[in-house]
Amino acid sequence: MRPWIMVFALWLPFAAMAGEAKPVAEDPVTEQRMIALSENLRCLVCQNESLAGSRAELAQDLRQEIREQMRAGKSDAQVIEYLTQRYGDFVLYKPPVKPLTWLLWFGPFVLLIGAAGSLYAYIKRRGNRLAEVSLSQEEKKRVEALLGNGHGEKRRPE
Repeated sequence: MRPWIMVFALWLPFAAMAGEAKPVAEDPVTEQRMIALSENLRCLVCQNESLAGSRAELAQDLRQEIREQMRAGKSDAQVIEYLTQRYGDFVLYKPPVKPLTWLLWFGPFVLLIGAAGSLYAYIKRRGNRLAEVSLSQEEKKRVEALLGNGHGEKRRPE
């Protein structure tokens, strides 16, 4: 067998696994800036992935839109403002603290404090109920008889 055929046969599986090349901006500085900015933005399709890491078509379109905004001379803050006006605060991984997002920021703490207060009230109520239960004189005598007066006496079978 010829060596070039052997090389081709070994190279073929790797060629089959090769993916489509990612588009690179004409300006590497713009591309780096776009990647850094899109790391802090949420993919609107995937929702748990950054815009930089998402492979969804909408994410690719948004990255292209960010590139165009940057080429137009807009700052990162202006690009973020444009995206939040268009898609809302949901596009940000760290939404700003404002009345609309108070539940998002403070809701978990309110739930935690409420749960801790409920648990405290339940334990206190249960402790009070147990403390209130006391035996009458008859019940105490019966317990002593069942236990053998606590003096080592054995209980007699009836």
